[in-house]
This record gives sequence, structure tokens and C-alpha cells, in this order.
Amino acid sequence: MPGALQRPSVVSRISDLIGHTPLLELAVSETGSRLLLKLEMFNPTGTAKIRMARQMILDAEARGALRPGGRIIESTSGNTGLGLAVIAAERGYTFTAVVDHHACADKLRAMKALGTELVHVRNDGTEELATAAREELAEDLARSQDNTVFTEQHNNPSNGVGYFPVAHELNQALDGRLHVLIGAVGTGGALCGTARELRTLIPSFRTIGVEPKGSIAFGGPAHDYYQSGTGTPEGAEIGALVDFDLIDEGVKVGDVEAFATCRAVARTGLLIGGSAGGVVHVALSRLASLPPGTTMVALINDGGEKYLDTVFNDEWMRARGLLAPTTEREIEELLTKLRRNR
Repeated sequence: MPGALQRPSVVSRISDLIGHTPLLELAVSETGSRLLLKLEMFNPTGTAKIRMARQMILDAEARGALRPGGRIIESTSGNTGLGLAVIAAERGYTFTAVVDHHACADKLRAMKALGTELVHVRNDGTEELATAAREELAEDLARSQDNTVFTEQHNNPSNGVGYFPVAHELNQALDGRLHVLIGAVGTGGALCGTARELRTLIPSFRTIGVEPKGSIAFGGPAHDYYQSGTGTPEGAEIGALVDFDLIDEGVKVGDVEAFATCRAVARTGLLIGGSAGGVVHVALSRLASLPPGTTMVALINDGGEKYLDTVFNDEWMRARGLLAPTTEREIEELLTKLRRNR
């Protein structure tokens, strides 16, 4: 329920722990504009996507598409799969995740630990993102089985609805004083779902969407990228939940800048995921130019603990040409300057 903004002291299901995530003031400009991070890693599984995973399953049950003992199938790079694994486990369903090797290994291990059946779209070990092939295989698998639902996160309206409570949490926490909402654009559910509901509460805020360079939602050119769980790679269709009428500005950010920001933010004591690094990079670069007293909220969809073998691993970064100490220092200096104003 969007209005249920207080969690009981004792809960009986893991999914009852979803939501009520905190806001962290990361930086403040000299004119009093502030950057707040909505820390969605405080949800179960350490990601925002468990919000929409629950909503997709509840809605599938409500329309009779999923019955007791059924199977859930989804194409996922990790975080959606983690959420669906938890919901499936507590509601007695089998969950099959169609994955590729682009996903962080720890996400795949965690899904398997939660009882997920992993089906790799290819087994050649390549790190290439294979969104289109994953979705095709997931659809084929679901078609061949009874009492089985392909949740199809990229085109499922319940994805966006799952983030409506985020809007209510922000409105309550900030007493309606929110001027800029910025977030990553992958399926479009988190940013556009939050923005859609937030416009019913705070009509005048501005929305900025961030995707990796190489993603095609905001135009080309298309090429490979390492920011996982976000963007629209070449060959994949832009999700139906990416509502351009709700996005005032679309921005692209490179892997080098996104990951350098993750590593700079880590030195403040906070670990954030790769796509969140891209969001924070854009937010920090814009903060000083905002009108005095602006409140900007960045949606931080997952934490950095899942990326210790990648973004925070010098060898992995160096092997892919992503390690950029000078860029890290520049971001760290900017962040230090902005944090002095808090």
C-alpha cells in the first residue's frame, strides 16, 4: 500500500521488510542545494527491484495467471532475479532465471542459494550482454509449461506500480520539497514508476534519466558496456515502461566515469553499484549549477557489495581498460568540496 509508511516492529515474511529505505545527504553546494541518496540497498536482497518483483507476482496471482505450486520465469541480469527468488521462496513457487555471463557472479550465486534454477542463454563464458536472447528463451520456456508465468519485467505494467510506494516515502520524508529526481533507466520501472506517482503528489519536480553510453534509449551510437542491470543494449527493444513523457532530460554516462564515481563514493564509507555510480556522477556534476536551495534525490538501486569482484577489483578494471585513477581523484576532490558544505 502506498500509504503504509511505517513498518511493524516484528514481521513474519521477508517481503514485509521491503520499503521504508533511508535518505542520505551526500553533498551540499555553496548555495544550499543538496544531493540526497535514496538508499534502496536497504531492501531485502540489497536492491530496489524486489519492490517490483513482489508486485509482478501479486498481480499475476490476482489475475489467475499463477496458481499454487506454479513456476515463475524471468530474464534477468541479477537484481530482479534476486527479488523474484525471495518472493517465490516465501510463496511456494519454483523460480527459473534465464541469465548470461554479463551478470555479476555474486548475483548468480545468491540466486542459486535462494533455490533458483539458473538457465544460461549461452555457455561459452563470454561476458557479452544478451538481453534479447535471454528474453526469447524465457518466453519459449514459459510457453511450454502449465501454471507458469513469464513476468517479462521490461513490458510488465506491474513493474512500474511496484515503485509507487517510493514516491510516497519521498513525499513524506521531504514534506513535498523535492525539485529534481534522477535515476538510472533500464526497464524504466524504477524511475518512471516513481515519477508517475510522484507527479500526483508534487507536480512541479524535474526528472533526469541516466543510461550507459552504448545504450539506445536516448539514441545511439550503440556499443557494449559494463554497467549491469541498466540501459537498453543494441538488439533489445526499449521497454514499454520507459515513458519519455515523464523524463525531462536523458543523459548518458560512460563506464569509466560511473565506476570511478563508485570508487570515490566508497571512500566516504558507502558502497554503491555500478549503475548508481553513473547516476551519482551526473548528480554531482550538476549540483553546483542548480538554483539555490534545490533538493535533488538520486535513486540508488543497489549497493556495491555485489561488485567487489568487478568495479572494486583493480585487476578486473585494468583488464578492461576501465581503471582511471585521475578520474577517481577528480571526482573525489569534487565530492570532498561539496561535502564540506553539509
